Amino acid sequence: MYLRPGLVEERGKRPGRMLKGGVKIESKSFGTSILYGLIFIFAFAVLCSLIFAFILRFTSAGEGSLQYIITALSFIALFGGGFLSGGKRKEKGWLIGGITGLIYSLVVFLFQYLGYDRLFDTQQVIYHTCYTLIAMMGGILGVNIATNNSRRSA
Repeated sequence: MYLRPGLVEERGKRPGRMLKGGVKIESKSFGTSILYGLIFIFAFAVLCSLIFAFILRFTSAGEGSLQYIITALSFIALFGGGFLSGGKRKEKGWLIGGITGLIYSLVVFLFQYLGYDRLFDTQQVIYHTCYTLIAMMGGILGVNIATNNSRRSA
């Protein structure tokens, strides 16, 4: 295969595109990494919902007693989704994590608005702002962990 001068193809990776000055741009899909994060968040939420539905159905626990556990698991889900998105993208973790958190909040907002005809109240706005910030932190950490692992293996 013929490569333009200055373009080095790494084994097992697609060739990147060269710009003026020899700067290489790799094709890492922005949307795909967000999609991985969102799939993780919603799959985690469905699994936790199923577990809590069984707990509420077959025990005497009430919804109020599980409120803090559910909130903590929501933060873990958003952190994990941001972490996965940042790890897949391997750059701009704050941005990729933030967008993942914002899309999650948008989906929840649309579900609530279109399904229940209710807008976010002040408490929900605070929660979803925190969800976005937590997803950003996960994205930052995901990029740094992924970058450190790729440097060690090289």
